[in-house]
Amino acid sequence: MLDLSRLQALRAVQTFGTVTAAAGALHITPSAVSQHIAKLERETRAALVEKDGRRLRLTEAGRVLAEHAGRVLAAVEEAEAALAAHQETVSGRLSVSSFPTACRGLLPHALRRLAADHPALEPTLLETDREASFAGILRGIVDVALIDEWLEIPVTYPPGVASLELGLDVGDLILPVGHPLAHEPGPVTLDEVREERWIGSTPGTVCHEWLLRMLPGLRPAILVNEFETQLTFVAEGLGVAFIPRLARTALPPGVVARPVAPEAARRVSVAWRAAGATRPAIGATVAALQEAWALRPEPDNRPQWAPGREAIQVV
Repeated sequence: MLDLSRLQALRAVQTFGTVTAAAGALHITPSAVSQHIAKLERETRAALVEKDGRRLRLTEAGRVLAEHAGRVLAAVEEAEAALAAHQETVSGRLSVSSFPTACRGLLPHALRRLAADHPALEPTLLETDREASFAGILRGIVDVALIDEWLEIPVTYPPGVASLELGLDVGDLILPVGHPLAHEPGPVTLDEVREERWIGSTPGTVCHEWLLRMLPGLRPAILVNEFETQLTFVAEGLGVAFIPRLARTALPPGVVARPVAPEAARRVSVAWRAAGATRPAIGATVAALQEAWALRPEPDNRPQWAPGREAIQVV
């Protein structure tokens, strides 16, 4: 009989492409993943993975086994969820994945709430992007995921994935305090700053995709993913940026946050496998995330002045 842990290792390698990344998702050592795969190959008498540069990819036999493994692991999860619902206990291991700003803005409160209310629960957290979260959910590696999507670029959820919207995360235009638009009344449009030097997220991220969709042809001069770093560059007068409010609670000295018209926002949702919906741990985690969303602090949009910053302008 095939071992479930070995099947999980195969699915993790299929999802993340390397032994190290698969080990991180499963919270085991890379050597343990390699051992699982090697034992699985001996048991099946088939080569299941092959090298593809620095990554691993599944062979045809590996893909066939991984497809069946997905159904087996889903059936096991349904059985575990039904048993847990019958016992009405919030316990066991639970894997959460999240996009970066929700890691900072929502997960600390939610995980603290879970630790206080359900000490028998063992949550783990993986920061990753949306596609990896969906893949992890479908392959049984991730139990609950925080998903973001800009309203202009709606996301199609894969079959078998359930979700609940937490709310809308509004974004603001971030300007140096000396910018001509910094203290104009009312919101500004992105077209007004199209020709500015822009600071944005790196290609391949949701925020980069959104910015280029809203301002076609834009070529940001500075590309960094950390919003705190973007704020620092803006404060030094090196450009302008668009930053969602979930990514910040206070502005550093030297910057101003201006609302945008029309309002630009992204939908933040929590997702999980439909097969595990009755598991009490899932319900408890969703409830903790809803509470974290409701209690998130409103950002301070007041201008933050600093000596010598008044004259800085973007050129």
